[in-house]
Amino acid sequence: MISKIVGNVTPSATCELEGLIGSMKKEGINVVALNIGEPDFKTPEPICDACKDALDAHKTTYVATAGIPELRQAICAKLQRDNGLTYTPEQICVSTGAKQALFNAVMAVANPGDEVIIPTPGWVSYVEMVKLVGGVPVCVPCTPDFQLDLNAIRQAVTEKTAAIIINSPNNPTGAVYSMESLRAVAQLAVEKDLYIIADEIYEKLIYGDARHVSIASLSPEIYQRTIVINGMSKAYRMTGWRIGYSAAPLDLAKGISALQSHVTSNSTTFVQWAALEALEHGEEGVKQMVSEFVARRDYAYERACQLPHVTCTKPDGAFYLMPDVSWYYGKTDGTHVISDSFAMSEYLLQQYHVAVVPGGAFMAPGAIRIAYTNSMSEIQRGFDRIAQALAALH
Repeated sequence: MISKIVGNVTPSATCELEGLIGSMKKEGINVVALNIGEPDFKTPEPICDACKDALDAHKTTYVATAGIPELRQAICAKLQRDNGLTYTPEQICVSTGAKQALFNAVMAVANPGDEVIIPTPGWVSYVEMVKLVGGVPVCVPCTPDFQLDLNAIRQAVTEKTAAIIINSPNNPTGAVYSMESLRAVAQLAVEKDLYIIADEIYEKLIYGDARHVSIASLSPEIYQRTIVINGMSKAYRMTGWRIGYSAAPLDLAKGISALQSHVTSNSTTFVQWAALEALEHGEEGVKQMVSEFVARRDYAYERACQLPHVTCTKPDGAFYLMPDVSWYYGKTDGTHVISDSFAMSEYLLQQYHVAVVPGGAFMAPGAIRIAYTNSMSEIQRGFDRIAQALAALH
């Protein structure tokens, strides 16, 4: 009999969708992919070369669970340079993707029965990670413009609350949380003796006047209660390389490393040398990519706002739009009834061959998530198809 833990887990909607799209493409169906949460830019050659050099040098053995010293030192330098945060290498744990770093963090601070507050819309895996450790996810909706609802978060805190997960810039909304709201959450965490898990994987994908602030930098008190999560996937186009990291107070960092030592041991050794190259020499490539995403964001947002009966908030970061399409719920093209965001996404994929992610997967039932991680021409084609699909509904 399958365990209750596994039976209680909902598969990742984004991962399942990618599998379905792959099958459709193999059948020769021309799918416009506006669902993929990864940049469409190739990993820069110097990063690939660093990995090849490591392989040629036979850097393929086990290393310390928390990562090679050179990479952990480079992560400390990055956190100081970019975020004003001071860590020692002993406070860093390099993991197999930021997803593993997040799971490690949740397991490090939440006991079975503990509650973890998750502002929503939020990434699909947060709720499941909390459930996997026996915790209770408490989803707290953000304001209509996708900023933190501070009163609602405060009201959600109980004696069982162990932590709050903060993701800024946010997946799926692209929202960048304000300094004022982060200060308020930090003060609440200190006041109520809570931990903050700060998912900052999109920190370099930020536009206009928006500014990313690491919540751990706001006071010595919140620094001691924060686990910062980051990685190489989004900024350095290293999604398939699977490498991320956590930075935490020393006692938590030791616990995270001990946990990982029994799950995966060290992340792939030769990939760590590629990550070192990314951190030390990859910033110019990041800037070039961000400038392209600005143009795509502006175009995609304009097209979304032009769709009849659709509302959309302009994102300040990441590479997602979250348009509200709930006006179309209950409408039909004569054959297909749009009952919710999942039905809308299936309708768009199966009938018009454009892939988006249902907002219901992110606790945003009125919306769909559109990723502008494809070329400008493909984004244009995708919105043309979405417009046609919506026009057919009555």
